[in-house]
Amino acid sequence: MKKGKIVLVGAGFVGMSMAYSMLNRGGIAELVLVDIDENKIKGEEMDLSHGLPYAPQKMRIKAGNYDDCKDAQIVVITAGVPQKPGQSRLELVETNTKIVKDITKQIMASGFNGIIIVASNPVDLMSYVVYKTSGLPKNQVIGSGTVLDTARLRYLIADYLQVSSKNVHAYIMGEHGDSSFVPWNHAYIGCKKVIDVMKDGNHNMKNLEKIHQDVIDAAYEIIEKKKATYYAIGMSLNRLVRAVLDSENSILTVSTYLEGEYGQNDVYIGVPAVINGKGVRELVELELNEEENKKLSESCKMMKEMREQTVDKIIES
Repeated sequence: MKKGKIVLVGAGFVGMSMAYSMLNRGGIAELVLVDIDENKIKGEEMDLSHGLPYAPQKMRIKAGNYDDCKDAQIVVITAGVPQKPGQSRLELVETNTKIVKDITKQIMASGFNGIIIVASNPVDLMSYVVYKTSGLPKNQVIGSGTVLDTARLRYLIADYLQVSSKNVHAYIMGEHGDSSFVPWNHAYIGCKKVIDVMKDGNHNMKNLEKIHQDVIDAAYEIIEKKKATYYAIGMSLNRLVRAVLDSENSILTVSTYLEGEYGQNDVYIGVPAVINGKGVRELVELELNEEENKKLSESCKMMKEMREQTVDKIIES
């Protein structure tokens, strides 16, 4: 395994936003671009490479193929049919399951044994597809989950309360989608609970509900206005990659496999987890109230129902 070698599968807006973010951040030894459109990835290789003289660190960028996965430390999958205006992530299931299954088989055929990070939507289901198809241990298959949702939440809370977003410690859990929820009792501004900050400032508590709804609506609104959302997820993926590369032991809300945690089994869903060089080191299991437990159960139930209808059949075929 070559430390610092990343293979990106999918040279669309999301993948290339992540690549551009990596170029500006540095710390990556080699970035290999893989896509069905070989001409496009060659153009992307050239375009990114021409910025290297102004990048913070040396970095090798090249257009490659699935053979390059063999010694990669991390493979990031962003390929798939994008979400269209008015379309939910769950409507992408059948097409993207077939695409992601095929990609995973080609990755594993190379002899790959590193960490796979999945961003293709619906990400919780696609993470499950990669896990079942690859045969890798569950800790080595990570979905981007609610990392982006959590970033949106922290930004909106910070904007509302006029504090730095870096001092907002709050999390979105559940599906990367409409059935997500916020465990508000575990949300903090610095070392003080968001709920207490709201009360002390005489803020209307219903504004917390509005903030969460704004997070849910964000992708729909952005897609309606500019056809796609990619900058923030690109940076979110870069953040997740960094946590693995630097073995940070950082807590991020990723989509990961549950085996009894929160009373759930055999499902990928967004929960806080410790991320390091081995992938998911462990889950940070929060104490949820009755309503939050119900919402997580509903998210998991929805994932399983969608799997039974479509995903499982394609995986087994």
